[in-house]
Amino acid sequence: MTGPAPVGRVEQYLAEALGTGPVHFTLIDPDKSPDEKAAHIARGAVNLGSQLILLGGSTGISREVMGEAAKAVKAAVHVPVVIFPEGPGSLAPGADAVLFMSLLNSRNLDLVIRAHAAAAPIVRSMALEPIPMGYLVIAPGMRVGEVGQVDPVAREDLRSATGFALAAQYLGMRFVYLEAGSGAPAPVPAPMVRAVRGAVGIPVIVGGGIRSGDDARTLLDAGAQILVTGTITEEEGFGDGFRGILEEVRRDRGL
Repeated sequence: MTGPAPVGRVEQYLAEALGTGPVHFTLIDPDKSPDEKAAHIARGAVNLGSQLILLGGSTGISREVMGEAAKAVKAAVHVPVVIFPEGPGSLAPGADAVLFMSLLNSRNLDLVIRAHAAAAPIVRSMALEPIPMGYLVIAPGMRVGEVGQVDPVAREDLRSATGFALAAQYLGMRFVYLEAGSGAPAPVPAPMVRAVRGAVGIPVIVGGGIRSGDDARTLLDAGAQILVTGTITEEEGFGDGFRGILEEVRRDRGL
């Protein structure tokens, strides 16, 4: 019999990084920032301390666009490049790994498990490292909530959030991602992050609505282990907001 999926190189990299403090991911949308533009953003983000590049964001990103972005970013930075997929059609060779994530609170079973059955052989054929992850959308959810057909977890509903997160862990997922949605007016509430972190033994990722060092500090103090930002670099580049976020992450890493 085949046992659990072995931990791959990217997961090992993350485990080692998390052993010394919180981690920051930069999310780049290849539709908005194709190939060389994506490489430029990745290079700048990594130079400021970001430790992993995610590629994704839009619905309907083609395999060709994703592949070109992955190739360009891989040539530009030394950190892992990971696909943040919206479906099997956005998978492409050239990246190091893929977030193999179940949208836990979707009403659409395709996004909970069926699309994964279609994607798994593709992931294997492309030699992408799958990173098992539970993905939980928190209100307001924004566009991902609409497209994902989710019942967003209310911002004060700590019990549901911890229940979903624990279920993800018990099902063998090795990360849980709390997502307020790209462009959300505020990040996931600190009490929810604190409750989830206290309930699970897997790393807690938080994304959506993080726009400043103050936002980052609040989430880090609540127990977030990985912060993901994307909209801020699209709207402001490497301005004070993005730099402030990275400064707080570096501070907790003793840098």
